[in-house]
Amino acid sequence: MIKQFINKFNGWCKVRLAAYNLQNMLLALALMGILMMFAVPKTMPLIVKFKSSEAQAQLKYIHTLQEMFFYTNSRYADNFTDIYFEAPKSVKAGGNANYSYEIISAGAGQFKATATAIIDFDSDGIYNVWEINENGVPKQKILD
Repeated sequence: MIKQFINKFNGWCKVRLAAYNLQNMLLALALMGILMMFAVPKTMPLIVKFKSSEAQAQLKYIHTLQEMFFYTNSRYADNFTDIYFEAPKSVKAGGNANYSYEIISAGAGQFKATATAIIDFDSDGIYNVWEINENGVPKQKILD
């Protein structure tokens, strides 16, 4: 009975489908892995540049808040509470910010704020640091 069913089934399935076998699939995956080994290190500077745009934008925002505070108080604020700046939630705290922010110095005519990376983007042990002062131009102090 089973043999008859199998013979009928084989009679119905005369059309063979073109497909890849396991060896072809493994070879394709190995080639993609080798290509990725060469491609990823070359794109790392672009990734770091993209992630540093967060620091630049936040530092410019801090500068704008400091300027507004300066116009009303004739001095720069030495803490974020005075300028109503709330840093975005970091990746370590469940957010998506890659930098921590700090006001280094502030006074009657000058201020300096920094953004320090909290993760090492390229795993070389060096953390990216950006800085802004009363001139309003973010500068990279330590390149990751």
